Amino acid sequence: MKNFKILDKYIFFQVLGATTVCILLFSIIWIAPEILLRTVQRVLNGTYTLEMGISAILCEIPKILGNALPVGVLLGSLFTFDKLSKDSEITVMRACGASFYRIIASALFLGVIVAFLSFIVRDRLIPYASMNFDIMKRYNGGTHFVFPVKDEHDAMQRVIIVPDFRSYKITNVVVLNFAKDENKKGSSILNSIYMSDFVKYNEQTHDWTINKALTYELSKEGVYEKVGSEKDIEILSGERGRNAYELMKFSLKRDRDMTNRELKRYIHLLKTESMDDEYRFMLNKYLERFSQSIIAVLFVILGCLLGFAKPRDPRVIGFTIAVITIFLYYITMPFLDMLAEKGILHPVITAFLAPFVLYFVNRFLKKQKDL
Repeated sequence: MKNFKILDKYIFFQVLGATTVCILLFSIIWIAPEILLRTVQRVLNGTYTLEMGISAILCEIPKILGNALPVGVLLGSLFTFDKLSKDSEITVMRACGASFYRIIASALFLGVIVAFLSFIVRDRLIPYASMNFDIMKRYNGGTHFVFPVKDEHDAMQRVIIVPDFRSYKITNVVVLNFAKDENKKGSSILNSIYMSDFVKYNEQTHDWTINKALTYELSKEGVYEKVGSEKDIEILSGERGRNAYELMKFSLKRDRDMTNRELKRYIHLLKTESMDDEYRFMLNKYLERFSQSIIAVLFVILGCLLGFAKPRDPRVIGFTIAVITIFLYYITMPFLDMLAEKGILHPVITAFLAPFVLYFVNRFLKKQKDL
C-alpha cells in the first residue's frame, strides 16, 4: 500500500502537468485567431481603450476554460498513460497485480476536481466576468421582447411587443389585442392595436400602464374602424406583470452569462408563461452544465483507455480517436440544442446523451483491450 500511495502521487502529478500544458495550449489556440484579432482591431479603431482591450481578453478566458478543462484532462491523461505504456511502466504495474481502475485512481480523482472546477466556472466565473466587462464598457444593449398573454383555454388574448428594451426602460410598445373567434372554437382574432412611446412599470403592484396610447379598433375583416387615443391603459398586472418584466430583463443575457440560480429562475418563468420553445432550450442548457461535469470524468477514463497500449503500438491512433471524440462532442451540441428547442427530444435526453454514449464507448474500449 505504501508503494501504491507513492505511485498514486506520481501518476497524479504526471497527469496534472500534462493537463495544465494542454489547457494552456488549447486556450492560446482558441484566443489567438479570432478573439485577439477582433480585440486588437477594436483597440486600433478606438472602440475599446487599451485597458478595455486587455479586460476583454481576460474576460474571454473563463469562457474558454469552460471548454478547455474537459479537453485538457482528456489529452493530459492520454499523453501520460501513453508515455507510461511506452516506457513499460504499465506492464510492471499490471504484473504486480494492479487492476485498471486501481492504476487510474489518481487520474480519476483529478477528473473529479476538473469536473467541479468546470461546474464552478460556468456557474460563477463566466457570469462574473461578463457582468464586469459590461460594466466597464457601460453596456447599453437592448433586446427585442415579445410577451404573449393567453387565457385558461390557451387562446390568445394579447401580445405585447417591446421593439428595443434597454437600460430597463420600456419604450415604443405595441400591444395587439385579440377577441374570441365565434366561428372557430378556441381561437381568436385581432380586434385592436395600442401604440405608445412609454410604459410605466410599478414595482410594488407590478402593473404595466401605457401612457397616451394611440388606439386602433379593427373590424372582423381586419379593417380600421376607429382611431383614437387614451391617456392610461393597464395592459398587465400582478404576477403576470412581474413575470413579464423579469423575463424581459433575463432576455438581455445569454444563457452562459447567467448563474445556475438565475438560469433556474428564468426556466421557471418560461414554463409558467408557456413559452415552450425557449423553455426547452434553456432547460437543455441548464442540464448541460451538469452533463459537462460528468463528461470531464468520462474523458479521463477515455484518455487512460486510449493510453493503455503495447510499447510498439503507434501513438497516432489514440490521439486521433481523442481528437475525433472532442470534435464530435462539440459539433453535435448545437444540433442537440435544436432538437431540444423544437421538442423533438426531451431536454434530459439531449443534455445527457453525450455522457451516455461516452460511457458505453469506454466500456467497449475496456473490453476490446481486455482490461
